[in-house]
Amino acid sequence: MTNETPPDPHRLSPLWRRLALGLFLIGCGGTAAELLLLEHFEDPWQWTPIALLGAGFAGGVVVAIRATPGALRVFRYLMWLFMPAGGLGMYLHLKSNVEFERELNPAVGGLDLAVDVLMGAMPALAPGHMIQLGLLGFLVMLRHPALMKPGSTQSGGTE
Repeated sequence: MTNETPPDPHRLSPLWRRLALGLFLIGCGGTAAELLLLEHFEDPWQWTPIALLGAGFAGGVVVAIRATPGALRVFRYLMWLFMPAGGLGMYLHLKSNVEFERELNPAVGGLDLAVDVLMGAMPALAPGHMIQLGLLGFLVMLRHPALMKPGSTQSGGTE
């Protein structure tokens, strides 16, 4: 017999948490690099995802090094910003594609316009990747031990 404490079924495995954080960091770094290579900084709106990805990457590194409750709270707020940024980016990309298609062919409408807009010059759904990264960031915090209240099985990770 050993005196080992049984694993807490309400806590995610540290390995899964590290893997999720690694994927988050790779996603932020890769997406930021791609946006910079595409010169995605013609106007202030285009800087938004680059700035958020940089802040998210920095926050993720801090969480990887030392996941304090304060660091996780800052990381949580950043993840909340990722979501509307992704939605706003999708809106702006779609709006730009609609304007372009209407200028190219003013008579286009209906399903033809919808298909042309989705296949337009601006990748209409690409900003949704920010939403995916935000959700992945929340997964990193899900039932994080640093956010657990003493004697509790509930987490403040995504509240």
